[in-house]
Amino acid sequence: MKKYVKVTATFDCDGDLIPEYIVWDDGRRYRIDKISDVRYAASLKAGGAGIRYTCHILGKERYLFLEENRWFVDAKQ
Repeated sequence: MKKYVKVTATFDCDGDLIPEYIVWDDGRRYRIDKISDVRYAASLKAGGAGIRYTCHILGKERYLFLEENRWFVDAKQ
């Protein structure tokens, strides 16, 4: 299931979009500690495709997708 989320992101000097925080509907905010991979990929769990950021948040690896102009994560049902 797709869970659309707010994301705080910046552009670096090379013009790359770098997500920094994920913000849930209830206002909880999670800092992205590290991005280990960026590529175009499909979400096998939620469906859809976009730019997939492999993020490390609180010591866990998570996928964050930018699909057209919206961010989503694979949410548990």
